[in-house]
Amino acid sequence: MAAIDKSIYETLTIESRDGKKTVDVRSGTVSIDYYEDIFSPTISANIIVINTGNTIPKSDNQGNPDLVCMVPDGEMQSIYQGLPLRSGERVALKIAGNSPTNPGLDFSTDSENNLYVSKIGNVISENQREVFVAHLTSREAIVNETTNVTKKYESQPISSSAENIIKEFIKTKKPVVVEKSSDNYAFLGNSRKPFSLLVTLASKAVPEISKEDASAGFLFFQTKDGFFFKSIDSLITQQPKATYTYTEINKSRDQRDNDFNILTYNTSTNQKLLENLRLGGFATERVVFDPRTFKVTFQDFKIDDYAGKLKNLGEKITTPTVSFSDAAKLDLGKSTSRIVSSIADIGTFANDVSIEKNADATKFQAQSLVRYNTLFTQVLSVTVPSNTNLRAGDIIECQFPKTTTSNKKEFDPQQSGLYMIKALCHHFDMTGSYTSMKLIRDTFGQFGTNNKVN
Repeated sequence: MAAIDKSIYETLTIESRDGKKTVDVRSGTVSIDYYEDIFSPTISANIIVINTGNTIPKSDNQGNPDLVCMVPDGEMQSIYQGLPLRSGERVALKIAGNSPTNPGLDFSTDSENNLYVSKIGNVISENQREVFVAHLTSREAIVNETTNVTKKYESQPISSSAENIIKEFIKTKKPVVVEKSSDNYAFLGNSRKPFSLLVTLASKAVPEISKEDASAGFLFFQTKDGFFFKSIDSLITQQPKATYTYTEINKSRDQRDNDFNILTYNTSTNQKLLENLRLGGFATERVVFDPRTFKVTFQDFKIDDYAGKLKNLGEKITTPTVSFSDAAKLDLGKSTSRIVSSIADIGTFANDVSIEKNADATKFQAQSLVRYNTLFTQVLSVTVPSNTNLRAGDIIECQFPKTTTSNKKEFDPQQSGLYMIKALCHHFDMTGSYTSMKLIRDTFGQFGTNNKVN
């Protein structure tokens, strides 16, 4: 079988909230979509189900011990009414792989790994037929919404605080991968939700392994492998997980080499000049007031001063020069387009004026702003045959043909290269299996790849 072929739903059951009823919806499932995103702390999924209405035996009391009613023998109900399906139900899901390169998905091993119904939508009830969409989420997403971080955290590496919050407040048994950060930070939980607080901490963190100071910016996200608190630099320097090639030649879907063909793609974004200027992506000035000393400091940040230090997926970052006329030119890398004013964070508990600044914003804020912003220099949407080995945050190599009148087959040296998977969707239906991805990268050009077609 090929990766694009339809997959087998080995397990797909929904358990009622009281745990007394379980229904197998494999035969009525039209499609399944599973989602991951490096900017989302939780995974999610959608399943579309068509049911004939004769699935669950109708009880004589509808779950209410005080209500007694006579029900004809053998009368059956739909899933939506008979389970009943109201959100919070536990879902065991397992999709078998359809090729050696596509192992499938498994959320059926235990309650820790199961998904939960977060919302029911698009319900259509007709005579002896119902259609609904069950929106699924992870257990940790529900725990997050019922938990508040009320502790205070003494000055320590941000990564240590992040790991503590994940394990203590999310209480997950799934793998947790936390990259060490170098900057210390003291703060109060202020009754914030764990996920919200972790995303804030990620924006302040600087990786410990970096020898330069131009690498601020972490991401906190979940994949089917667990939770990750990792720097953008470490994600960028990963080895490519797979190589995909776009070709206009249609081949048999049964051929093995088709598993790594790009089926469709389009460039969603190719530079955002005005947005970069509004956000201060090229040059910013920071004005910081220190409440301990009542001093105001000014600091310029120009991306040209840091571009050579940043780890990139392609060529070195360069800033544009705009020519308004033969004599008038504007170097955007040296022209401040945003002024950011703030009050220095002196820590939650510190009284000593001589202490080190608390996660010094003058070091990380402009850097992280540039790092997050440059990631979206190029945004591509691609669809490939199903590959459940891929995760959000992985690096893949894409090869696109060069548009030319020459008969010589070459890859486009600017469009081709390494991309990070920002978000992905594994789609399964009755006709095939596909993986759609939102790919991002910070610069153009290839990095250690060959631009010749084999």
